[in-house]
Amino acid sequence: MQEIVSEEKLRARLREMGIDDISRTTIRQCSMLGSSLEADSGEPFSHLEFGVPGIPACRIGIEAQKKALDSGVPSSYPSVQGIPELKTNAARFIKAFIDIDIDPKGIVPTVGSMQGSMTCILECSQLQKGKDTILYICPGFSAHGRQPDLLGIKNIFFDIYEYRAERLRDKLESYFSQGNIAAILYSNPNNPAWICLTEEELQIIGELATKYDVVVLEDMAYLCMDFRKDLSVPFEPPFQSTVARYTDNYIILLSGSKIFSYAGERIAIAAISDKLYRREYPLLKEKWGIARFGDNFILNYLYVNTSGVSHSAQYALSAMFEASVDGRYDFVKELRNYGLRAHRSRHIFEANGFHLVYDKDMEQTISDGFFYTVTYKNLNNSELLEALLRCGIIAIPLNTTGSGQCGIRVCVSRLLSDEDFELLDRHLKMFVQLVEK
Repeated sequence: MQEIVSEEKLRARLREMGIDDISRTTIRQCSMLGSSLEADSGEPFSHLEFGVPGIPACRIGIEAQKKALDSGVPSSYPSVQGIPELKTNAARFIKAFIDIDIDPKGIVPTVGSMQGSMTCILECSQLQKGKDTILYICPGFSAHGRQPDLLGIKNIFFDIYEYRAERLRDKLESYFSQGNIAAILYSNPNNPAWICLTEEELQIIGELATKYDVVVLEDMAYLCMDFRKDLSVPFEPPFQSTVARYTDNYIILLSGSKIFSYAGERIAIAAISDKLYRREYPLLKEKWGIARFGDNFILNYLYVNTSGVSHSAQYALSAMFEASVDGRYDFVKELRNYGLRAHRSRHIFEANGFHLVYDKDMEQTISDGFFYTVTYKNLNNSELLEALLRCGIIAIPLNTTGSGQCGIRVCVSRLLSDEDFELLDRHLKMFVQLVEK
């Protein structure tokens, strides 16, 4: 773009969209606002807002889904607990890349991890009297935090920024000891900060979850994307880190959206630990007539809200799991492209005076991956977002992710070509010119 968007134009768009505070907009509002300004300018903006795959979908999944469609599966309802092939191949995949044993019975397909998390928090909030609150480790995926609000479930959160290592233990215990926490949810690697919880921190979470009988909901949307170590070889260490090594009170949410770029089919799994699947809760028996956690998850909560996941997409995910385990498809090799994009774009931000917000995993610099967070000097979230939009950059502010820090989330998935990086650099130079004048 040749000219900075005028403040008057931005204010007019904000009024048209009914936005009073730009720092409180949702991801889609940010995108709509930026796209309208982009259309007005007639020139391309730098799109850093949406966490959409930036790699073509895995062909193995596409071919398996086409074969399933041709075989006639669209005419029959899928089994709500999942097709046997998917359950078996998912269990093998989890063993191969996470080194955890889970009975295929406890592996259940969901309509993306969004449905998986929503169903989990709903059931967990109804397990025991007094345990009615969901705790979030933030920053996090903003839609996760909206789910309990939509369902009318109590929820609280804290920013992990100042609570790493042993300080995390004290912080969690201050919540868990109150006796009202039903479940805790976090992503690892983290969306948006890309921090990765250490083994020490996962052990802390696991031990406290067992001590206070809290269910851990571990979102692995970005499985094996900590590129500081090679997690690509099935059945060989190192493996993806997980709380499942330290507690039996867990559910792993594992999606095809990012690891296989299969976002359009809305397919994921919830992997329920064997012990939690079999555990019986009197309140569930009283409310639903079924005491067992896993049976309720499938037969009541999931069935009532979708009655099963797309039949053909289950065959696709199953085939991709199987190919990855058998060594026919190296999904981690494909994903490393994101790390290269993050490395290159971070240098561009830093050259223009920005710095990382969440920059360390203890003493180690965060990995280059799908997301990262940056800020500029002493600008608050509204000032930063408005100035970036006026200069052709669309992003989301960190406060919408539960963070207490100032800055934005950068998603690298739409930085595809040399031209995209050059455009980002030009837009950032315009930004510096605007805020430093």
